[in-house]
Amino acid sequence: MTTYRCPRDGTRSAVSALTWCCPVCHGPWDLDFTPAPGLALNALSGRANSLWRYEEILPLSAPSVSLGEGRTPLVPLTDTVSAKLDHLMPTLSFKDRGAVMLVELARRLNPERVVADSSGNAGTSIAAYCARAGLPCTVYVPEGTSPKKTEQIRAHGARLVAVPGDREATALAARAAADEPGAFYASHVFNPYFLHGTKTYVYELWEDLGGRLPDTLAVPVGNGTLLLGAALASAELHALGLIASRPRLIAVQAEAVAPLAAAFHAGADDLLPGAAAAPTLAEGIAIPRPPRARQILAAVRGSGGTFLTVTEDEIRDAQKDLAARGFYVETTGVACWAAVRDGLGQGVDRPGSVVVPLCGAGLKTGMAG
Repeated sequence: MTTYRCPRDGTRSAVSALTWCCPVCHGPWDLDFTPAPGLALNALSGRANSLWRYEEILPLSAPSVSLGEGRTPLVPLTDTVSAKLDHLMPTLSFKDRGAVMLVELARRLNPERVVADSSGNAGTSIAAYCARAGLPCTVYVPEGTSPKKTEQIRAHGARLVAVPGDREATALAARAAADEPGAFYASHVFNPYFLHGTKTYVYELWEDLGGRLPDTLAVPVGNGTLLLGAALASAELHALGLIASRPRLIAVQAEAVAPLAAAFHAGADDLLPGAAAAPTLAEGIAIPRPPRARQILAAVRGSGGTFLTVTEDEIRDAQKDLAARGFYVETTGVACWAAVRDGLGQGVDRPGSVVVPLCGAGLKTGMAG
């Protein structure tokens, strides 16, 4: 296995140590990993019809816990905007891409228990893959999490802990449990193996588009795991000589909880102090203080992209509009369509081709009231 590396101070740790954050700055890990050369479109025929077909670019191989995740369809919504249907994944959200990597790693390390925290979808994914691996799992969620999501977590046999307070209080409770001996913290935020799973979203686009990427990737951003995975894949494909240029990243937040958008438009490199948050239908991206904020802001700026925000009414309207087109998507998963369906707004010239993720099924939340 490779090693963890702190992007802020260079501290390193063996993956086997179960050290879930940098012991110096307490920030998230990155992974010392370089994809092997040799990935080519003509080499993919006949491989597994899952994200594991991209074996050269993954830090793990030969999985035992796969549920057939990945290879979701790409379908047009307009002449310029297409949707990638990640709500058709095994647990009905894109989080399966990263969860399978975390649980496969946990299976190999054989901890006493797995701990996760989530607003719902990541916890559901971790619970499902732990069930597949036969690992005991505890998932911490905020009180008020969608009952359908908590029902799904329990159905997979995980212990569910509902934490009073917001998403940040939930994370703190899970991290306290993760500090106990024998615990593997399956954090989709702190553990970089998750990002190496979500990056397959972009590798699939590259394959389905015949060796190119769209001009723009619009991505909903709370903790930023899909956006950072997209940035990672774009950088890898460019370094491997498989694309000539990287796509622009458009990060979408709910107006009610938009700390990254505020920092971006203020020209800041990190979150602004005292960011306010209000209730939002987009519970999956309602993250007031994302630990990878600096990386997210740098990735969007480096791509020539920007941040857009959407109102609660725009979220409601986008969910209804997608349902009328045949796609039943949860309220978080419609945020990008809400942001781009009438154009990309001021400051974004020549939008070109755009891909949005439909990243969670409507069955998880129901229609917005």
